[in-house]
Amino acid sequence: MSTGNLSILVVDDEENIKQLLRDILEDEGYYVDVASSITEAKNKLREKDFDIVFLDVWLPDGEGTDLIEPIKKESPHTKVIMISGHANIPVAVKALKLGAYDFLEKPLSTEAILAVLEKAHEQIKKELEFQFLKEKAEDHIEIIGNSPPIQKLKRQIERVARTNAWVMILGENGTGKELVAKSIHYLSDRADKPFVDINCAAIPDDLFEAELFGYEKGAFTNAVARKPGKLEIADGGTLFLDEVADLSLRAQAKLLRVLEEKTFSRLGGNQKIKVDLRVISATNKDIEEEIRKGNFRQDLAFRLSVVPIKVPPLRERGEDIILLAEYFLKKSCLENKMEIPEIFPEVKKVFLKYSWPGNVRELKNLMERLCIFSEGVITVDDLPDYMIGKDRKRGVFTFGIRPLKEVRELAEKEAIKLALERYGKKNLKEIAKILDIDLSSLYRKIKQYNLED
Repeated sequence: MSTGNLSILVVDDEENIKQLLRDILEDEGYYVDVASSITEAKNKLREKDFDIVFLDVWLPDGEGTDLIEPIKKESPHTKVIMISGHANIPVAVKALKLGAYDFLEKPLSTEAILAVLEKAHEQIKKELEFQFLKEKAEDHIEIIGNSPPIQKLKRQIERVARTNAWVMILGENGTGKELVAKSIHYLSDRADKPFVDINCAAIPDDLFEAELFGYEKGAFTNAVARKPGKLEIADGGTLFLDEVADLSLRAQAKLLRVLEEKTFSRLGGNQKIKVDLRVISATNKDIEEEIRKGNFRQDLAFRLSVVPIKVPPLRERGEDIILLAEYFLKKSCLENKMEIPEIFPEVKKVFLKYSWPGNVRELKNLMERLCIFSEGVITVDDLPDYMIGKDRKRGVFTFGIRPLKEVRELAEKEAIKLALERYGKKNLKEIAKILDIDLSSLYRKIKQYNLED
């Protein structure tokens, strides 16, 4: 158990008690602050959130029990441990009813103090884990398919899951890299600990540290309470860095340092927090190429990619395409309480010939639409134009003989138009990734080709 994660406030007017607790707790690696009265304690609590408060029953300016409700209201996770040399059953019952975690009698013993702290620490970690899992419910995990590439992938997952090796998952957008990461986690010895993901492409550079490290109350404007970071929440479990190659070089440097040292401090705090993590990362980019371009640190790539795993694109998975199509169709229809339509053989032939640039994600979205709009059967006529258009075949467009510059522009316009139709104009960032261009370039080309409407 990592003890350095906890901060403790001791509220007692007896100097010898405060010193005793401080010596014991700091020797164990805890951060400790002290207060001699309710007023001083309130000031300390306004300045900082504490995980545990040792609170004397009788203080110079009132009863310590009067402080329990304000503490729990401001910081529900904080554990209040009452201490008293004049304890009696009614006082103890009152304190527990108000939300105190436990009650210790003076004279205090080192064994009793450390025992109650260990229990409180475990409770705090469980509450943080439960809160995270409640906010992000675990999806059903199943890698569907029997094709040789998928059988190889499943074998790799099973082998690496038994180890504690760090993994980098490579593959195109929509291939199911997060599903692979979750499979590794839930087959590992860390399965009962959190799986915490960070979408590196979606976090602005100036917010990355707050997301990763968390922050103390008052660390910056709007930091009204302490917030644990993803590193802290993932302690003992797995941290999944999705689209890691999209991190800025500045963020990469900070990430590398914390991954090497496995210690960090929350923003606005000095307390060193030590974590035990398995790191799984993923990217749709060619890491070697990104290193050559100077976009990704080689030392970070070496650190993350102890075991590289490549997820095959859907077009290379043969009959798995039909298995997945039937699975997504059935799942969607059951969720929407609709009849499951039959997929005609001609449709399956189209599916097997189509290149699936959006991979499994594209197939899943298509089957959800077909579930809603098909009536009893799914025919070729139900498929979108981009899959069966007269002048389109497997995503290749024919424009006749004309200047190459003009052909390139026509192909570019058609590709952007199809992407906009398929993913919608609210998903321009995703479209830019699929087309492998900058978002600003996509905006410019949409305007150039009059595709705004």
